[in-house]
Amino acid sequence: MQKRLVLDQQQIAITLKRFCYQLIENHDNFDNTVILGLQPRGTILMEKIVQLLAEISGVKVPYGALDATFHRDDFRRRDFPLKANETRIDFLVEGKKVILIDDVLYKGRSVRAAMDAMIAFGRPQKVELMVLVDRKLTRDYPIMPDYCGVKVNTLDSQYVVVEWAGQGQEQDAIWITEKANN
Repeated sequence: MQKRLVLDQQQIAITLKRFCYQLIENHDNFDNTVILGLQPRGTILMEKIVQLLAEISGVKVPYGALDATFHRDDFRRRDFPLKANETRIDFLVEGKKVILIDDVLYKGRSVRAAMDAMIAFGRPQKVELMVLVDRKLTRDYPIMPDYCGVKVNTLDSQYVVVEWAGQGQEQDAIWITEKANN
């Protein structure tokens, strides 16, 4: 299988720091801001951002994990049942600025579903989207990130794979790979 490196460990580290400084600039002391990581892979990125924000600014931002499985528009259209992940949010988003975090923005369906799922926790004042990779030119919904690590052009026959050292990989890396032929 052919793989093309998009970002290596050092480039990812720089991107994560850039995200944090952008958040600090836009949200000041985070007194009305919460962060939600989209299950399953967005929560890994969210945890890294929350930890870095605490190291850089000393601020502890409320955060949680949001699962949107049952809000997806393709939930009942699959050949196999989707397995839900746990939603862990111990605060309301009513009137808050919410930063949704996911690793890869592809069609926009997960983000749309996440916004539906988030409403169960209140009506936010504002919602921003942070993604590590924007697979531009592939969107089904008009959803664009406010914070983006890298934009890539991909084909439907390709995957974007985000690897994290803490998840069993040697080091952090982002790859574009070809889908296996069935």
